[in-house]
Amino acid sequence: MAGHMGLDIELEEVRKIYNQGRANEVTALLSVSLRIAAGSMVCLRGPSGSGKSTLLSIIGCVFPPSSGRAVIGGRQISRLPDHFLGRYRRELIGFIFQRFNILPQLTVLENITLPLLPLGIPPKERQQRAAPLLEKFGIGHRVNFPAGQISGGELQRVAIARALINDPPYLLADEPTAHLDSHLSMEFMDMVSTLKRAGKTVVLTSHDPLVSDHAEIDRIIDIRDGRLV
Repeated sequence: MAGHMGLDIELEEVRKIYNQGRANEVTALLSVSLRIAAGSMVCLRGPSGSGKSTLLSIIGCVFPPSSGRAVIGGRQISRLPDHFLGRYRRELIGFIFQRFNILPQLTVLENITLPLLPLGIPPKERQQRAAPLLEKFGIGHRVNFPAGQISGGELQRVAIARALINDPPYLLADEPTAHLDSHLSMEFMDMVSTLKRAGKTVVLTSHDPLVSDHAEIDRIIDIRDGRLV
């Protein structure tokens, strides 16, 4: 699928320095320039501490770069105040966290609709938005179960459904298969591949060959010591 130019991810000379100007200053990214085409699936690969999670966080509008230009969803996030960044993140980004960050005491429905809470959407509408996702991922029968009582495969589906509840153009996942067996890892990759084919831009960090060697990965971006290799 051809990239929608406005929704390509563009980074130019992006640097990220933590604790800038202090004794414990750390440079996590050094002058990274990168373009990720809309509708593609890429894998950011590198050892622990290479800067790949920092890069994913900038793409995910978690924080702006220290310097350089980052354009996400056609918007330059480099100089945005935090409250705008938070708003863009909610509109543009679906996150899948390493251990899924599911709240075990909440129901499946409550977990999936969590990102809608800050938007002030009433319960009935939250339920309506979740319904097609519950069906798509085959977890409708689990809707009122506490999330702590469902299987690993179902948890994974809940995590993906939650990431999609705002229908964001970008889906980001940080080491999504790190705690999964190979069967669940393959299932995960098949699910995100379907989303990519439906037009989502998918960015994963991983050093799992099941991820990086998957047929639907368009490009592997290797990172080492804060630089693209």
